[in-house]
Amino acid sequence: MPSFDIVSKVDTQTLDNAINTVNKEITNRYDFKGSHVNIELNKKDLSLVIEVESEMKLDQVIDVLLNRTIKQGLDANIYDLTKAHYQSGKVVKKDITVRNGIKQEDSKKIVKMIKDSGSKVQAAIMDDIVRVTGKKRDDLQEVIQLLRTGNLNIPLQYVNMKD
Repeated sequence: MPSFDIVSKVDTQTLDNAINTVNKEITNRYDFKGSHVNIELNKKDLSLVIEVESEMKLDQVIDVLLNRTIKQGLDANIYDLTKAHYQSGKVVKKDITVRNGIKQEDSKKIVKMIKDSGSKVQAAIMDDIVRVTGKKRDDLQEVIQLLRTGNLNIPLQYVNMKD
């Protein structure tokens, strides 16, 4: 039976390249000359710490970060920007976690969306992967279209397509 896996993986090297590109662009921008800007990527637990002088500059750095991430071929939804920034002395800090893997509740949303669509496929949750199987390859492609148009705010990749 044809099948494929739905995953949410982040290539750490591509992410590191995006962060380095952001650092280069920020140091070359005129409005950041002489300002304190520090972006650190922790590759072990996939998190970012951004330090800047003001909230306005923080918003600009996040905007540049999202643009460079998209240009590197990553989805902008990999960043969890829900945590609020905080003041630490003279600098404003923001902790950003990078989403890697599908959480259990997100897996359940995906399976529910697939079942509610009425497609003739089966979806099974396997740790941080959702495996979709069906009788026809066209049914699987319909599921991929459904998930792309569905507003899940999760970066999804479709891998391991078997016929």
